Amino acid sequence: MISGLVYGQDSTRTDKVKPISKKEARRQKINTLIRQAEEGQLVYSRQSIFGIQLRTNGYGAFYEFGKMKTPRRTTIYRIDLNEVKSQKDEKIPNGGFFFGNPFIYGKINYFYPLTIGIGEQYILGQKGNKNGVAVSAVYNAGISLGLLRPYYLDVRDPISGQDTTIKLTPSDSALFLGPSILGGAGFGKGWGEIKIKPGAFVKAALRFDYGRFNEVVSGLEAGVSLEFYAQKIPLMAFQKDKQLFFQGYISIDFGRRR
Repeated sequence: MISGLVYGQDSTRTDKVKPISKKEARRQKINTLIRQAEEGQLVYSRQSIFGIQLRTNGYGAFYEFGKMKTPRRTTIYRIDLNEVKSQKDEKIPNGGFFFGNPFIYGKINYFYPLTIGIGEQYILGQKGNKNGVAVSAVYNAGISLGLLRPYYLDVRDPISGQDTTIKLTPSDSALFLGPSILGGAGFGKGWGEIKIKPGAFVKAALRFDYGRFNEVVSGLEAGVSLEFYAQKIPLMAFQKDKQLFFQGYISIDFGRRR
């Protein structure tokens, strides 16, 4: 008896791998994001953050837009608006807070730094789980536009006996700094006389994100900033004008990711 083996090719069999559909690829990506979120990793493509901040020399607010470049690095674009106050900036009641207008003796100008910058958020440590805290380093730099608004007082001219509203000028310095002050002129004065003082700034901070869900930003930020202006900024009479402002701040952050 003679036997042999014969090999044949099955035309119905194929070893080619079928390409994954777009729908399936999207589903796998979503599952990966869900798994990473469960593991406490911050996963997003863009984020928008608002914040209110208390500074060692004032207060303010900011808006920040970020685009994630890598799992740890995010490019941020940020704008801050603050009010800087002198250490001597104290309101004095004139007839009481309810019966008179309080004023700030010796105040010359309001000062509002508007900073516009670009920087980076670098994640130092992920949450570890949903209830954890992610820690990030935040740093940015850019231009600062100092908005200087004159401070007005209501005074009584002892010679004419008439009441008038003035700001500090060489001709009105005796009235502005004298005993004839009736009170502050109010928040509405001086907006049409704002002067812009250009400068630059740098800022660095640590951000603590304790939000339970990835799509929601909830956190605290603590840091320092340095601002330098091309000209000295007059804030108070009898005080040295400054070009360099160094301050610490702490802010409450909230926003969305997607």
